[in-house]
Amino acid sequence: MLRGHKIALRPTARQRRWFAMQCGYARVAYNDALHDWNHGAELGDLRKRFNAIKYGKYHWCKDMDQRAAMYGIMSLEDAILRYRKGQNERPKRKRHNARQSYSMEGAKVKITDNAIKLPKIGWVSMHERLRFKGKIKRVTISRTAHCWFASVLVETDAIIEAAAPASPVIGIDVGINTLATLDDGTKYDNPRPLKRYERKLAREQRKLSRKEYESNNWHKQKLKVERIHYRISCIRKDAHHQATTAIVRNASKIGIETLRVTNMVKNRKLAKALSDSALGGFLAMLKSKADALGIAIVEAPQFFASSKTCSSCGDKKEDLTLADRMYHCESCGYTVDRDINAAINLRTIAVGETEM
Repeated sequence: MLRGHKIALRPTARQRRWFAMQCGYARVAYNDALHDWNHGAELGDLRKRFNAIKYGKYHWCKDMDQRAAMYGIMSLEDAILRYRKGQNERPKRKRHNARQSYSMEGAKVKITDNAIKLPKIGWVSMHERLRFKGKIKRVTISRTAHCWFASVLVETDAIIEAAAPASPVIGIDVGINTLATLDDGTKYDNPRPLKRYERKLAREQRKLSRKEYESNNWHKQKLKVERIHYRISCIRKDAHHQATTAIVRNASKIGIETLRVTNMVKNRKLAKALSDSALGGFLAMLKSKADALGIAIVEAPQFFASSKTCSSCGDKKEDLTLADRMYHCESCGYTVDRDINAAINLRTIAVGETEM
């Protein structure tokens, strides 16, 4: 099994400069190979062509880690293959202010409890130790805002302890005000970090727009904006991890609704709130953790009205609106929170599939 762990680093000023240079070298190799491919070069010849001209065309690259260039071109080859299959758009030239990252093979890397040894640069301190034990396949160094990270891919035989067979089948209803509601009434709050930092972010972005493009002050202000975005992302991911981990630890099977987020965000009144909640990312994280533990995920049919259907008698209430937070069935008189009602219906679907 391949498992990944992204670890924050504590690099020195010299190591930060080295990382930035390797990321730039990977970008240069990617763009050079892309230029060759756009002008008729064969896919299998891209690395050979770059190796033949790199020392003459880029004299400064002699001191660089050549693995950065190799993996940069390999990422281009992968993008081209996916383009030919129709999985993504045609690869484009990377700009100098694009996301910074470069990769290397795991055989050249050593990791202790609190440090990682990288080719050419040596030992770099880490904020935490590697979570998995096994053969290191690949390491990717990347920058997000002011932080540098090492993403370590490990081939491991470790068995993850799954939930006990006696654990219940649960249903989960996701939403904007409450991130997730379980059929037993348990609720996980949605922090809505973008809404919390929206005014501060707008203020810093206005300051950025007034700076001269590419000036020193522009770069300083851009870093401030990046740090706010990073803070927002961390709050959102932490809430998702806390909720999904708690859910999969106590479930033998999970029923969820089928969301088409791209269609949902077309509603301009809800688009920002939906994007802030990142419900698609939450469900993807839940599926990933459940799959690692061997927990089955049952998705309800796309147009199943989980909120409008009575979980007691099955009657459908067509006139239910978003403002109605309590569900009251006019047929049987059953009254319950609408989110809990939807979660019970999703659990019923999961239980029904089990019985089949």
